[in-house]
Amino acid sequence: MRIAVGIEYDGAAFAGWQTQAEQPTIQQITERALGSVAAQPVALTCAGRTDAGVHALGQVAHFDSHALRSGRSWVLGANSELPPDISLSWAVPVPAHFHARYCAEARTYRYLILNRTARSALVAHRAAWVHRPLDHERMAEAAAALHGEHDFSAFRSSVCQAKSPIRRMERLTVERRGDWVLIEATANAFLHHMMRNIAGLLIAIGKAESPPSFAGEVLAGRDRTRNAATAPAAGLYLMSVRYPAAFGLPATLAHEGLAPDRL
Repeated sequence: MRIAVGIEYDGAAFAGWQTQAEQPTIQQITERALGSVAAQPVALTCAGRTDAGVHALGQVAHFDSHALRSGRSWVLGANSELPPDISLSWAVPVPAHFHARYCAEARTYRYLILNRTARSALVAHRAAWVHRPLDHERMAEAAAALHGEHDFSAFRSSVCQAKSPIRRMERLTVERRGDWVLIEATANAFLHHMMRNIAGLLIAIGKAESPPSFAGEVLAGRDRTRNAATAPAAGLYLMSVRYPAAFGLPATLAHEGLAPDRL
């Protein structure tokens, strides 16, 4: 039987999603917990591998198992084995052809910025801190240039393994909520460091280091060296993954009351 699960995690203490030999990762620890419930090894495949320090409210993964357990048993059993900063939110059986990565229609990421003079003791590992005032309207104007289907070579890391840099940006918004500035993007897929590089560019434009038109110039140039610095991992959240309705998966977008700008 193939099972899909929704996973939340605070990535601050982990070396990212993917299993590594000598560092704790989300995949490794979650597989161990689910394996304990299944009484057999479990191998997880996720919708999008996140880097060290990146968080998720709506990660989705799947695994195959001969063990017969209810969705409630998978969730409660795994959560009893998981550390406080990783949690399963749901588990449902899916068809054998379901694939957490390849069946996904779109992913939504949020980049969270605390924009005030004083740093925060409480969200140091859960948000980026920018002490200089950010003009979110300039940032939003710049973001408009990235809408649609483009070659995002200027926003991928040098170690990105994607075969094509073409991605379709469905939505990219910037808004301010008091001291918080939220950048949120929905695309069919993201390149390695793509969202953090978008955030880095928009932050530079929000500081008035570059004009809003610079975003379009960077995109058209397809040259990563012309872009701004990559924004810190701490501000990035995988909010949700969208799948065809036929799979019947629970909504993975976090409730507004749990949104990371309300930490």
